[in-house]
Amino acid sequence: MEHTLKGSKEDKMKYKIVYMGTPQYAREILATLIEADDMDVSLVLTQPDRPVGRKKMLTPPSVKVLAEENHIEVLQPDRLSDEGIFEAIKDANPDYIVVAAFGQILPKNILDIAPCINLHASILPQYRGASPVQQSLLNGDEKTGVTSMLMEEGLDTGDILEIVEFVIPKDMRLHALMQQLTDDACTLTLSTIRHFKSILPQMQNEANATLCKKIKKSDGQIDFEDAEIIYNKYRAFEGWPGIFTKNGTKFDGMTLLEKKEKYTPYEILSFIDDAVVVGCSGGSIKIDTLQPASKKAMAAKAFCMGRGLKVGNTII
Repeated sequence: MEHTLKGSKEDKMKYKIVYMGTPQYAREILATLIEADDMDVSLVLTQPDRPVGRKKMLTPPSVKVLAEENHIEVLQPDRLSDEGIFEAIKDANPDYIVVAAFGQILPKNILDIAPCINLHASILPQYRGASPVQQSLLNGDEKTGVTSMLMEEGLDTGDILEIVEFVIPKDMRLHALMQQLTDDACTLTLSTIRHFKSILPQMQNEANATLCKKIKKSDGQIDFEDAEIIYNKYRAFEGWPGIFTKNGTKFDGMTLLEKKEKYTPYEILSFIDDAVVVGCSGGSIKIDTLQPASKKAMAAKAFCMGRGLKVGNTII
């Protein structure tokens, strides 16, 4: 099944790969496949270019940029059922189709071309769906991981091939965790392909299955009821959507101080250097930076002093 390349002292076996993926996570896995001596990526599929930013500049996925830099053919179908897509994948004659955060479910006719291996950033069957890394942080999980799995027509429901686990530091946020899982996924991808024939796939336990949805901007809104929930949202929503109150005030630089004491929500408990400690119905948090709606971010203490807010007042 693997393809043999000749012309050196020793014939080297190469695995012929069709790759599907879109965001940075997928780009780094593709880079790992390109750099591996025993992998040959002959075709890449990714999402169409999308408008990005305030000026809505049409921007290619990072996977497309990397593939074109390496002179690999790229297809960007709106749907995998589009005319010619099945034929292009079939003609590539892959040993494996590798999928990482592609954004579309593969139809059966493509699944039947070659074993389809998906790299999903959770310990399946936990957190099937669009936002597994954020969900692990929102839930305050002690560990997460990456699963390589055989794809089928369901959403992340296929048999498990290999899993690598990672213990999450209590202060780790989304970007650092995503990078850790990306690095682990790169290693796992090579391991799964190289050992595929000796791996015994394991069915997922449906009783333990959970599903996570795509993150919406409104998910970042907080009240000051539960300090731990606020802190976990701060960790999970780094970058976007961030965390903010109903009036649009954004918060950054948070530390969870304790989870059990009861306070008046939004109450200023103390100042620590340039930060402010704020109480919740359960617990308290230290806040370094605030940004009122449509204004620049500022040190939390400076925000309070500028408004004449003291210990005992409410911050919002």
